[in-house]
Amino acid sequence: MPSTTVPPLTDAEVRALRQDFPLLTGTEVMGVPLVYLDSGATAQKPLAVLDAEREFYLHRNAAVHRGAHTLAVEATDAYEEARRVVAGFVGAGERELVWTSNATEGLNLIAYAFSNATAGRGGQAAERFRLGRGDEIVTTEAEHHANLIPWQELAARTGASLRWIPVDGSGQLDLEAAARVIGERTKVVAFSHVSNVTGALTDVPALVGLAREAGALTVLDACQSVPHLPVDLPGLGVDLAVFSGHKMLGPTGIGALWGRTELLDAMPPFLTGGSMITRVTMEEAEYLPAPTRFEAGTQRIAQTVALAEAVRYLQAVGMERVAAHEHALGQRLAEGIAELEGVRLIGPPPGTERVGLAAVDVAGVHAHDVGQVLDAAGVAVRVGHHCAQPLHRALGLTATTRASTYLYTTTEDVDRFLAELAGVRAYFGVAG
Repeated sequence: MPSTTVPPLTDAEVRALRQDFPLLTGTEVMGVPLVYLDSGATAQKPLAVLDAEREFYLHRNAAVHRGAHTLAVEATDAYEEARRVVAGFVGAGERELVWTSNATEGLNLIAYAFSNATAGRGGQAAERFRLGRGDEIVTTEAEHHANLIPWQELAARTGASLRWIPVDGSGQLDLEAAARVIGERTKVVAFSHVSNVTGALTDVPALVGLAREAGALTVLDACQSVPHLPVDLPGLGVDLAVFSGHKMLGPTGIGALWGRTELLDAMPPFLTGGSMITRVTMEEAEYLPAPTRFEAGTQRIAQTVALAEAVRYLQAVGMERVAAHEHALGQRLAEGIAELEGVRLIGPPPGTERVGLAAVDVAGVHAHDVGQVLDAAGVAVRVGHHCAQPLHRALGLTATTRASTYLYTTTEDVDRFLAELAGVRAYFGVAG
């Protein structure tokens, strides 16, 4: 949950932080200073992260886990040190963190394990990944498509049934319904930590408790929580989780899968080839233990190093202060939106715990038109269904306008968004 025991970042501290982000200093759109409120899609990058990636290519570029020469050893050390740093950031051990290209790949990797568990590999733990007719996969109506479509495909491949936890009128999960949906046939429960549409926090202990009663594994999409809140993945009680580097100040093309070691060692590799084997004959191959068994081929080495630098940057600021700052911005957004005539706040009402993200529906104006008006005023937001069509459909919507903040967002940014949003209906002649 967002911290209420530490003070949020002061305006002076945020202004100082912004000097580390080249794109946020001096960039103009339509002749006015940029207000970047699309951090839920991707975060801006501080100089330290940009420099870390560049420094690797300039001074340490080599293949990892292959060569015995000095440069290769230094590159391998940097690669594995990055794993230790990022794993520690989420309370994990280094053997529990697998590098992926993004969170979507991580979720597909997990779903693949459920359709490819084979006898004799992975020991007893592999039995937990056996899935077939009569078994049930549970997800929620609030998911990003990346945490829905892999499970749809898994159900189609295995004959298992796909069920989902519905949302209530505010877009939050219906936990009473969850208790009815999760049952003795459930093998896996997949859900997000924070909604990328509403900013609402999921009651993780409640869903983990229901899954454990059913003997099911839990899979957490932590893309909208790890960048914004102090997160201890093992402490949450989930079995597997994914998050993305580019949403937490890191570069694109790098994400991570966290899992309990015994489960990772029981999962079949998603990709096979070089670097992930111990022995190969013409008939068969033996795989290395996790995490290396999931990292076939040449990896995104410079990107892992840069992601570790992003983590160090966040740690220097302090994740509790980041969370407090975004909670304050989220409340400012929600309260300001609630005062606007003809503008509907999607998700929990003001005063409810949320991250610094808010989506709106403007009566009589399509979200894409709202976005164009805001863009003309220099305000960058996300418009559309945000890769969450079922959630929008459940709320009677096709598209919304989403503003999402981060540690570099100022109160002035939020106020400019609210001021421009207030004039949208009049601009299109639908006010009154």
